[in-house]
Amino acid sequence: MKINTPTKITITRIVLVVALLVYLGVCAIFSYAGNLGPTYLGNSSITVVGLISAIAFIVASATDALDGYLARKNNQVTDLGKFLDPIADKMLVNSMLIFFAFPWSFTGGYVRIPVFCVILMVLRDLVVDTLRFVAASKNEVIAANIFGKLKTIFQMVALPFIMLNDFPFSYFDSSWPMWVRPSLILVYLATAMSLLSGIIYVIQNAHVLKDKKDEVKTDAE
Repeated sequence: MKINTPTKITITRIVLVVALLVYLGVCAIFSYAGNLGPTYLGNSSITVVGLISAIAFIVASATDALDGYLARKNNQVTDLGKFLDPIADKMLVNSMLIFFAFPWSFTGGYVRIPVFCVILMVLRDLVVDTLRFVAASKNEVIAANIFGKLKTIFQMVALPFIMLNDFPFSYFDSSWPMWVRPSLILVYLATAMSLLSGIIYVIQNAHVLKDKKDEVKTDAE
């Protein structure tokens, strides 16, 4: 099977996410063993681990926009690409949301994502993805809405700031309450867009959950 360029880019994103997770996992192991602490860059709040994570995340996020653009421009949309692209996106975003919900010492632990935000966003994805699966089994396609797109944008903007311990906001917001840091406000916005888009998806596409027998009965009535 010949794999086109957009799909290769998507696979590269998956490989990059796996490599980042392995890197962070190794750092966590060394941290628990007491052999790895936060290494800050100068007087900033940025740690070496956070910087590497942010760069890898930004590069992976850029490939998300690139593969979609090339697929549409060159008419190279394939079933394999449509299958792998959402998997790569969920791997990238949800894995980082979960990882940075913990105050890891080697990342500085200055700012972490509230656990309730992570739970809400991950659960929303599970519900929407299940709904899409059911719709696909009935040859229906659930298109992304504007709030779903905004959710993704806020997530991909917020995560690098979290990884960089709120840099550059950390220069002026260190005296602010933790829950109103600019980077966390972006997380709250992502959570709000996630819930709103999820509710809209369910309301607009609830019909795909009905059995054909129910639909026939309703029509007859």
